[in-house]
Amino acid sequence: MTDQDPKFDRRMLEALICPQSHGTLSYDADRQELVSRAANLAYPIRDGIPVMLVDEARVLD
Repeated sequence: MTDQDPKFDRRMLEALICPQSHGTLSYDADRQELVSRAANLAYPIRDGIPVMLVDEARVLD
């Protein structure tokens, strides 16, 4: 990621919750995802914006 690429603002983690479990999320910088261990889902971050839709989430391995 270059300096010109949008980056996820980690302060958003304080306001965001998993739409399925209503639990907390952790940030995976390598995969650009917000991870909900409670729901076993990872939500993508696209262009610095979290996509908080269950249909867009990846099921964790």
